[in-house]
Amino acid sequence: MSRIAQALDSRQWGVIASASAKAAIVAAALPLAACGAGGFSLEKAEVDRSILTSSTLATPAPADSDRDSDQTTIGNAVSSADIEQLGGQAVPWANTGTGSRGSITELAELNDRGQTCRRFKASRESFDGVAMFEGELCLAGAGGWRMQGFKAL
Repeated sequence: MSRIAQALDSRQWGVIASASAKAAIVAAALPLAACGAGGFSLEKAEVDRSILTSSTLATPAPADSDRDSDQTTIGNAVSSADIEQLGGQAVPWANTGTGSRGSITELAELNDRGQTCRRFKASRESFDGVAMFEGELCLAGAGGWRMQGFKAL
């Protein structure tokens, strides 16, 4: 046997193993003892007033302006449709500005108290999903059409 092996007999190995185990326990317990001894406390924590943040003005959501633009496009399609030639077929519409598209169904023209109106249902396919709407467009003065109602179903 070598001298090192002879010097470290089984009793000495036990002492070394015991010492390293004790050192590991002390190394793990020491940080925990420091925390428990008053190191960090939420009760003593203070708000850092040196940090400043700012806000921006609220802008209309793009989806709302897209919906308004699509509503105008749908109104234009309803007002320019030739109901007699359609024969109950759907009227397709598309808005290149928003990328939305859909179809107009159940388009009917009514004369109520001397006012000409068109009622319809429309689908809208856009980046935020598919939705159905119901609306009414009425003939206003000077040959223009005005949206009387447009609501989601």
